[in-house]
Amino acid sequence: MIKAEHLSKTYLIKEKKHIFGKKEERKVPAVRDISLEIPKGNITGILGINGAGKTTTIRMLSSLIAPASGTLTMDGVDAVKHHLWVKERINIISGGERNLYWRLTARENLRYFGSLYGIDRKELEKRIRELLKTVGLEEAADIPVERYSKGMKQRLQIARGLINEPEYLFLDEPTLGLDILIAKEIRELILTLAKERQKGILLTTHYISEAEELCDYIYVLDQGQIIARGTKAELKEIFKAKPRLVVQEMSLEEVLMKIIKQSRGETDEEHCADNEGGNYQTTAV
Repeated sequence: MIKAEHLSKTYLIKEKKHIFGKKEERKVPAVRDISLEIPKGNITGILGINGAGKTTTIRMLSSLIAPASGTLTMDGVDAVKHHLWVKERINIISGGERNLYWRLTARENLRYFGSLYGIDRKELEKRIRELLKTVGLEEAADIPVERYSKGMKQRLQIARGLINEPEYLFLDEPTLGLDILIAKEIRELILTLAKERQKGILLTTHYISEAEELCDYIYVLDQGQIIARGTKAELKEIFKAKPRLVVQEMSLEEVLMKIIKQSRGETDEEHCADNEGGNYQTTAV
């Protein structure tokens, strides 16, 4: 597994307070003392609003940037000291339309990215054929990516992320902007990668229902800190209360917002009412 203990990261920002003033340095803590685990065969989720520290966390876990403090290991190996070894065994898949060369075909994109890992040519061509079949792009393999739909580009992103047969995958909003049918296909593929191919997967998403469907374990980040952790059931248990009238269980999205409010010490009438009687939608019976 990937294991992080007490990771922290602070950025030094130079900014002007006045138009003609000198730039002054300011320290901005992006991540503060977080510990988490990403076991193989599981999907681990990181949830949080914009600015919570998710991107910095992924960059540290994938050895793109070094933490200011704390330890990070992958299968018992120091991932900070041996970051090149780590990079051979991981990959990152982002949502949107980045990280592809649009004037190249799907086959040419995969051939290029595969060559960066030094994969033998015959082995690489075999992987390309298999991956194009896996993501359903066999018939479009020799069409320039600029002619692809958004869903086709995202499928190719996944094929690119699997070209080096990684042991761990970091998925940063993999279904961003996709229609519900394509998003469903992507989620099914993610489940297959984790459960059948035993890859360790870290997922960040703003679609709470997606996390609820996919994640085995969830960490909630806010202001650079982990403010809650657990399975879906354990997170919901935090605000479990006996309903006055039966009806609908609190969703994970509602739980996430309450965890963030509670961590920040924010209270309101709705929050108090929820703790007293449970946040349930009621219907006449």
